[in-house]
Amino acid sequence: MEKINVEEKLSLFNDYFNPRIAGELNGQQVKLVKFQGEFVWHKHDNEDEMFYVIKGQFSIHFRDKVVEIKENEFIIVPRGVEHKPVAENEVSIMLFEPATTLNTGNTEGDLTRHQLEKI
Repeated sequence: MEKINVEEKLSLFNDYFNPRIAGELNGQQVKLVKFQGEFVWHKHDNEDEMFYVIKGQFSIHFRDKVVEIKENEFIIVPRGVEHKPVAENEVSIMLFEPATTLNTGNTEGDLTRHQLEKI
């Protein structure tokens, strides 16, 4: 058992759309990631996904609407729902999702991360 300082862990990296594993429990992973710019449209057929904003803000685009998520807010994207995160400025996010969740879901590309670093 070890406590995690989120700010300290976020200071260990500066790249975008490259999640790191900060903790694991019950088959779930707590991931930290920084966004800036547009991610790719994707969905997760088998997993729900939670985005919690630690610092900054971003918008999450759905096919029928856009939702703004600010500091200390979170959104849960249900499995099967297409979405695309977009951040005008840098935002720090905590993700909580099953360990099997691929960051780009059903979309393979340059931003796909099959192996995540533990920090």
